[in-house]
Amino acid sequence: MIIQIIRYRSGLEHREVERRFAERSDRYRNVPGLVQKYYVKFAATGEYGGIYVWESPQALEAWQAGNLSGTLARTYEIEGEPGRELAEVMLVLRSD
Repeated sequence: MIIQIIRYRSGLEHREVERRFAERSDRYRNVPGLVQKYYVKFAATGEYGGIYVWESPQALEAWQAGNLSGTLARTYEIEGEPGRELAEVMLVLRSD
């Protein structure tokens, strides 16, 4: 499994970011290879983001090649470049 963390500053008001999170969440329910997605706010920096859990690097690559991944900047009026990190899952504590 692969964890992808994306962080960004949005030009939108907080309530609008929340509304767009909810509005777009259904689009991610059937993304092949996406195990889970968390919509988050980083309180210390005021950034928003997503934490994605992917079955494999190939699933992440396929998503990145698709149209949905390219809509992030426009949808959330991102200021600057979003931060992106990848981590390989070494051990899962709970598999339920």
